Amino acid sequence: MKIYILDQFVSSGVDFAAQHAEVVRWDDPRAKNWHEDADGLLVRTTPLTAEDFAKAKKLRVVAKQGVGVNLIDLAAAKAHGVIVCNTPGVNSEAVAEMGLALALAVTRRVAELDRRIRAGETVKRINFLGIELWEKTVGVIGMGNIGTRIARKYHGAFNMKVLAYDPYISDGRWSDIPHERVSSLDELLPRVDLLTIHVPLTAETRHLIGRRELALMKETAVLVNVSRGEIVDEEALYDALKAGRLFGAGLDVFKKEPPTTDNPLVGLPNVVATPHAAGGTRETQDKSSLVTAQQLIHVLGGGQPMNRVA
Repeated sequence: MKIYILDQFVSSGVDFAAQHAEVVRWDDPRAKNWHEDADGLLVRTTPLTAEDFAKAKKLRVVAKQGVGVNLIDLAAAKAHGVIVCNTPGVNSEAVAEMGLALALAVTRRVAELDRRIRAGETVKRINFLGIELWEKTVGVIGMGNIGTRIARKYHGAFNMKVLAYDPYISDGRWSDIPHERVSSLDELLPRVDLLTIHVPLTAETRHLIGRRELALMKETAVLVNVSRGEIVDEEALYDALKAGRLFGAGLDVFKKEPPTTDNPLVGLPNVVATPHAAGGTRETQDKSSLVTAQQLIHVLGGGQPMNRVA
């Protein structure tokens, strides 16, 4: 078997794959010719198009590190008989922790104050008051692995009232987490002091939070997005933040990544931006790299994928 690793993986997955197959790494010049003889692919952020699948005659399996597969043409993979699998849940704790970190950085203006100090400003603290999370209300969109962890953190650390929205989760979920289930965003948004988003990008969730939805939120509310950038309408969010119709936003994901100063959101003082780094812990990357490689080898050997998406 011949496996191509198209993106940088930490050593745990690379070493495991190399024990079971011939491996061509991302930094090998041969990697650009993977279409010719790849049996399997390990990917993180490399897009895979219909043209790629049409050219890759030997390709049988693609293993994606992480949960998001929006950069892979799943219909084309299926049409060409290529199995695509991902690794949901592996990075849940890391992403939940980043969500919490972004919320605190925005509400307590950590990044803004840091930037001003480094710029040599004399900061008058009375002009940069933050807001507390203690016993406020958090709205959680998405009751999956990450949403569950973040709800526990906010309730446990800050005794926050948890409002949960997820039309695809059956009743009875979160029986161990004190919360109120709501049936619509219109019911959720006007009540929250903090909105945290944990859903995949689909046709239904694209711009789930748009101009109308943002207008329903309190002027003192904070939005945190660690899911996918296009779930939030960036232009509408910029307008709301610029006009003071929201206190701030913590964003790990953007429509165009990595974010640069070309994105006007990055220039706002009440925005804390990170470059899709929520899963970027040493622990998560080590485990995720290994699990991705293990699943690829397992499926190439004739086993059933644990997390098949195509």
